[in-house]
Amino acid sequence: MAVLGAAVALALAIPQVAGLAEEPVAIGVLVTQSPPGSVIQGTQVLDGLNIAAAMINHRGGVLGRPLKLVVEDTSGLPEKGRSGAEKLITRDHVVAITGEHQSSVCLAEIEVVHRYGVPYVNTNCWADAVREKGYPEVFNTSPWNSLVSEAMARVIKDMGVRRIVAFAENTDYGIGQAKVLEQKLKELSPGTAFTYQVVDRTASDFTPTILPLRTNPPDMVVTILLPPAGYLLMNQLYEQGIAPAPRTWLFDGSGISDYPDFWDNVKAAGKYLISLGFYHPRMKLTPFGVQVRDAYVRQTKHEPGRLIFQAADSLLVLADALRRAGSTDHAAVIRALSTTRVLGTRGTITFTKGHGATFQQWTGIPYVVYQFTDVRQALEETRLIAGPGVALDVHRLLKP
Repeated sequence: MAVLGAAVALALAIPQVAGLAEEPVAIGVLVTQSPPGSVIQGTQVLDGLNIAAAMINHRGGVLGRPLKLVVEDTSGLPEKGRSGAEKLITRDHVVAITGEHQSSVCLAEIEVVHRYGVPYVNTNCWADAVREKGYPEVFNTSPWNSLVSEAMARVIKDMGVRRIVAFAENTDYGIGQAKVLEQKLKELSPGTAFTYQVVDRTASDFTPTILPLRTNPPDMVVTILLPPAGYLLMNQLYEQGIAPAPRTWLFDGSGISDYPDFWDNVKAAGKYLISLGFYHPRMKLTPFGVQVRDAYVRQTKHEPGRLIFQAADSLLVLADALRRAGSTDHAAVIRALSTTRVLGTRGTITFTKGHGATFQQWTGIPYVVYQFTDVRQALEETRLIAGPGVALDVHRLLKP
């Protein structure tokens, strides 16, 4: 209830338009609101969706009707995502579905939407496999593993790192990203030795897995785990003196360092962390992005993370498609989504006609690479290594 309460509060913080008396347009939302999934991700996504819904409704809604979000908790479990999608479509009669943020769950849900022909906007499922299905109903405003891994590989190449050990969660996202990172390193930095170990995302003690690194430390440890496992692994690497350390860099490949509970969970383990992300306060926002940011800051007194913007973009492209379709008919909305060109929070969103990992994907997502150089350092104070308008320069990195 705490997650839903926070999201509702954010929505109510923005004035609603009186007079939208027509039957609401129901948009299905599938997010994690309970363990074992990433509850912090679900909280952020729901907050971003509610901010965007309130803004859209304040401006008159779509087709003269208000948007209504119908939320189902997946607990980060594929079977609950599958049943949640089925319920939203057959019982709640939603026009479209969005919100999902965990790849294994996404892969289960898209089988359902494909069967029913319902439009689906992927908010944060990174696994390339989501795109590789080639389902015409599925559109991706989310980052994807190939983009993340290639960006990381370019940084690693310039750093001259020779030996890397990665830890990946046992999900489609985690294993998929580790495999793609291995491939990208072979292409871009063939002299780098890379190995990865798959770990249980529900585990709390990673000590037996990481202890061998004390006697044979690598040049870099890469983490590919969502919270809470991602936080636990970072702390245990730090407590064992493995990374960050004078010998070993720590690189987070899962985009967790801008979550609002990051510092509360990692404390000293976050100092010197290198991270790849999809929002930074020095990144230029569009007028819509500024409004989303300001709404979040007014309510929470905190800087938003990337998931706030990703969620707002997901709902924006659906609202735009509904307006252009002039209808809530599923097929008409899918056709409109395929010709999307709308100014989102961080740039103009379009969907490629490509195939494989870039099928119906927004490929222009801006990203940044930054390093924390102090404990509890605010995101805007981090050392920017690369980003829009900032050429990659690994010499800015500070060694532990």
